[in-house]
Amino acid sequence: MSFLIRVLLPDVPGSLGQLAEAIGYAGGNIQSVDIVEVFPDGTVMDDIVVGLPNTVMADTLITAANSIEGVEVDSIRPFSGRVDRRGQIEMLAKVAAFSRTIPRAMEELVTVTPQSMTASWAIVLDDAVDSPITRVAASLAAPEDDGSSPVSIDVAQARMLNAEAEDWVPESWGLLDSSLAATPLVGTGMVLVVGRTGGPDFLASEVQHLGHIGRIVGAILS
Repeated sequence: MSFLIRVLLPDVPGSLGQLAEAIGYAGGNIQSVDIVEVFPDGTVMDDIVVGLPNTVMADTLITAANSIEGVEVDSIRPFSGRVDRRGQIEMLAKVAAFSRTIPRAMEELVTVTPQSMTASWAIVLDDAVDSPITRVAASLAAPEDDGSSPVSIDVAQARMLNAEAEDWVPESWGLLDSSLAATPLVGTGMVLVVGRTGGPDFLASEVQHLGHIGRIVGAILS
């Protein structure tokens, strides 16, 4: 089984190598490493996908990480596949190819976005003026449409969503302490929402990255 472990570690030569060695000794096989954010204090947040034999518990990874000085485990959760930012390029090409068939283009968007954003699911909503808000596309793991029809979606720029404080957000999106973020697909009237079941919260750099996707896809479709 594979797990995504998010760790904070010193941004100095050798620290990632030490962590990789500790994970290897614990029986883990590193499948991908992605730098999520570099902080001014000299630390870096990495997402590491690790495959573990069925006989090894996930807690072993936490113990291995904590054995390295300066390393802190932010979160750990099951994760299928690898973190593949390059897959976004192929996705954008397909969005461009299907730009005249919006539902098909949005299916490509929600299929790739969860994997590249280390999220659990993605949904595209149509917030066109003077029309009911509708669901255009949703990834396989996305919450079911609850039939609600909010008057408007308050997403003018890429940002985190608060499931409890925003009345247009369906209750099912925030279950299991999920973290939510959204971005407009600029110029289209559509909004891309991503959810990370059980957290962790999206970092500022991740929200910014989501916003870049929204601007690029919006430009393609416009």
